[in-house]
Amino acid sequence: MQARHASRELALILFSQLEKEISHYSNSDFENIMVKSVRILSESASDDLKLTVGSLIDIKSMLEDYEAEHESNLSRPIGAKNQPVQIPMTDEMISKVDVMLDVVEKALLALEIAEFTALENESDVKNYTINIAKNYKIHSEDIDAQIQKFSNGWDISRLVKIDKDILRIAITELMYIKETPIKVVVDEAVEIAKKYSTEDSSSFVNGILAKVIVENGLKS
Repeated sequence: MQARHASRELALILFSQLEKEISHYSNSDFENIMVKSVRILSESASDDLKLTVGSLIDIKSMLEDYEAEHESNLSRPIGAKNQPVQIPMTDEMISKVDVMLDVVEKALLALEIAEFTALENESDVKNYTINIAKNYKIHSEDIDAQIQKFSNGWDISRLVKIDKDILRIAITELMYIKETPIKVVVDEAVEIAKKYSTEDSSSFVNGILAKVIVENGLKS
């Protein structure tokens, strides 16, 4: 995971934890919230991973029992190794595969959170995350006004919060930090929306950012 990508996702975690007006937070508050949030996510992912290991063990036990109790193996001498048998009905196995896919998804999340935990202590990642929060704090009214202006009549308070936060982070980078190419900022905002928000969020985020870029004459 690249440092800037990690910073954007950490900023999204940080923004999701803000309980007051952003002007009430100091840089040290941002850092403390970020560290606490990642620790909570890491612990949660670890717990999920432990539970999914149990699911895998259950699936293995089910297959072993099915094999051992199959009529072709029940007639074999005691101590003889079981022979492979046909699997159960497809619908039952599909259900078990779905469980395994869920296990894999949670395992991948646990690995990603573990990587966040490692990255949070790298100065580049931490500093860029705080830089996003700090610049949004300074320019929050202007940034939210941009979102409101291009949201097709939607009241900004009614937009999905995670979509607002993704836009806030991207617009902060585009208009006030300006250290990353425009295409990279937009592409990553769209990817984060696909990953964390609703089915339509990525196109919504892309459309808003395109209008912000044109309106403000932004160039890479």
